[in-house]
Amino acid sequence: MHIALFITCFNDTLFPGTGRAVVSVLERLGHTVDFPQEQTCCGQMHFNTGYRPEAMPLVSRFARTFADYDAVVAPSASCAGMVKENHPLLAERHGDAVLQRQVDELLPRVHEFTKFLTDVLGVTDVGARFPHRVAYHPTCHSLRGLRLGDRPQRLLRAVKDLELVDLPAADSCCGFGGTFAVKNADTSNAMLADKTAAVRVGGAEVLCAADNSCLMHIGGGLARQGSAVRTMHLAEILASTEGDTW
Repeated sequence: MHIALFITCFNDTLFPGTGRAVVSVLERLGHTVDFPQEQTCCGQMHFNTGYRPEAMPLVSRFARTFADYDAVVAPSASCAGMVKENHPLLAERHGDAVLQRQVDELLPRVHEFTKFLTDVLGVTDVGARFPHRVAYHPTCHSLRGLRLGDRPQRLLRAVKDLELVDLPAADSCCGFGGTFAVKNADTSNAMLADKTAAVRVGGAEVLCAADNSCLMHIGGGLARQGSAVRTMHLAEILASTEGDTW
């Protein structure tokens, strides 16, 4: 299968290792992965802050850049959700019939990473080994938007020597929410305090998720509290093999 990695601008700028992990897993499973250099932002920042007309060139660019691939895989439930839920809405409201057709044709081939593994490739065991206690945080976009359900946990349970531990109140928001954390800092920090307390009670060595944005927020809170709990994108755990160190 000819796969394109949609790294997302957030990961490309701050967490490029996540993109490399996705490529490592997919190539281990026998697939060819490209990184189209023309890709940019999905437009989520513009869309969420009311600049919807300004998001249109990004929607058009996305449809053009990824048109020829069998699958487009993103290690971000947030950005994958933006593409699948809001690109068709923007194309329709813009009144561009050609763009609307291009978006509609591409969307079935756009996938969040864990859902692509389980639902498209039909695998849960990707040959990973990670001998640590791990908790999974279901981010709001993965839980309520894309409805990933237990797909991430199924992948984690198949990792050799990994102990999956419970995260109390797992379905509660971490308080990030993009600009929410900036515009509503006090509320965000209160939500973060609840989340970091739950992480520490659970006894995990590593907290993982399908969105690095939330992990950055939680990881910052844990670091300021002096916690030794490390945050890692789920793809990086799945990319780990015998002999890897962390």
